Amino acid sequence: MSVSYKKLWKLLIDKDMTRTDLRRAIGASSSTFAKLSRGEFISGDLMARICTALDCNVGDMMDIVKDEDPTEESQTK
Repeated sequence: MSVSYKKLWKLLIDKDMTRTDLRRAIGASSSTFAKLSRGEFISGDLMARICTALDCNVGDMMDIVKDEDPTEESQTK
């Protein structure tokens, strides 16, 4: 299972904000934003701070993506 923050990046574009603007607004480190860029999970506290800064809900900024199970794929062939 992984996470996609495509919605977050679109939301920033819609709000005419840069990633740096958001990082400063929520007081996050650059390493935390590196995690977001790589699609890694972040803390619930950080998600809440992003939601507060952007006036949105968690579902407005991210999706959980189910990874394909390689054993299922090989069984269907």
